[in-house]
Amino acid sequence: MSIAQSQHLPLDFQAVLEAGARLKGLVHRTPVFTNSTLNKIAGRELFFKCENLQRAGAFKFRGACNALSLLTADQLSRGVVTHSSGNHAGALALAAKLFKTRAYVVMPENSLAVKRAAVLEYGGEVISCKPTQQDREETAARVQAETDAAMIPPYDDPRIISGQGTAALELCQEFPNLDVVIAPVGGGGLLAGTCLAAVGLSDQIEVIGAEPAAAADAHESLKRGERILLPTSTSIADGLRTNLGEHNWPIIQKYVQRIICISEDEIIATTRLFWERTKLLIEPSSAVAVAAALHHLGSGDSEPQQVGIILSGGNCDLDRLPWS
Repeated sequence: MSIAQSQHLPLDFQAVLEAGARLKGLVHRTPVFTNSTLNKIAGRELFFKCENLQRAGAFKFRGACNALSLLTADQLSRGVVTHSSGNHAGALALAAKLFKTRAYVVMPENSLAVKRAAVLEYGGEVISCKPTQQDREETAARVQAETDAAMIPPYDDPRIISGQGTAALELCQEFPNLDVVIAPVGGGGLLAGTCLAAVGLSDQIEVIGAEPAAAADAHESLKRGERILLPTSTSIADGLRTNLGEHNWPIIQKYVQRIICISEDEIIATTRLFWERTKLLIEPSSAVAVAAALHHLGSGDSEPQQVGIILSGGNCDLDRLPWS
């Protein structure tokens, strides 16, 4: 299947269900945990879907595996290519290793060292580029032309979106009485997939996005009613710096009621709080969704009482802790 063909794949609840069946035995069914201290702070029950414990350390492995599982043997023989600041890069490199193919990964030169190292550890080939969306896409296109590898976009692709939706599918199947599901949003693959899964299971559930205030293109897009592209951000939540994808935006516009913006100081404070109270490692991108659940949902009986949160990843640079 070519990328042109993949763009016309259906994007609906059935696509997420099929991805879930396809991914059995490839991805971890990650655990869901609660924490009494965080529940007390939030004033409600919080259910954390631990994609930080997913293979390759992030939910991105779901989409990468789903995309590769839809390639033909001939396509796999020529390798795969993508551009990514980190988690999709590592996820695709590991997926390519499992599918016995080669991964060419274009990464901005300011990508976290731990994420670049993961790509190399999984056997991927790293090609550096300038830290702009245009340079990422142009470099990936050049590599694809040189190698004839299959392009696997990081978020703006039906195969990726339906694969990412399987995290929320598992969460909502395990806890069917959730009032709200919160997912972080960068390019929008996880949030769009979460919408398809959650709303497909229940029309009573609310889907909320969370993003850095320093990279608030999704918030602005929802506010204005059109997809807004903003300059590249320097937010500490490096996985959420990208703009919304074309396929992701219509789904988010249709199903997401609100997007909560989190300041850099709050992202840092929440990351540290979560580490200290849960003893689980999450990266700042995950902390954006946690902060939204802890401090931005309001209070009172009319507010949501059972909230699911997708912990998107746990790939942190321990040599550059933000509170050091």
